[in-house]
Amino acid sequence: MVTTLACAPLSRERRLMESRLPAHLEVHGLVRTVQAEGGFAMVLHKGERDGGTILIVIVENQSLEHLYERMPDVDGRRKWRLVRHQVPENKQEFEDYLSRRMQQDPDVWIVELTVADRERFVRDKLSST
Repeated sequence: MVTTLACAPLSRERRLMESRLPAHLEVHGLVRTVQAEGGFAMVLHKGERDGGTILIVIVENQSLEHLYERMPDVDGRRKWRLVRHQVPENKQEFEDYLSRRMQQDPDVWIVELTVADRERFVRDKLSST
């Protein structure tokens, strides 16, 4: 006689959480992707190895910085969103914001990527992660 156990189906959020890559692997993949395309990548702050939040600072052609963070969307997916950009007249404000985030959440990862075309990189590379 075969016995089967009835299991409640996992919610969509639970499935998404369980399928998430550990943070250190995702960061490593981003760094390798940028370097393979001739860009520069550097981890500014290492966070929690498996579940830390990842912030991406994208520098385009050595100019102003743009900060991206993955945010929940209405469909339950987490998409990369531009959450802050550096103001030319007050570059220190951007650095202060990053420092506050590190103090508020020591588990956060901050990764700086220098790419030739920020919009293309976000559209083609970040949207697939």
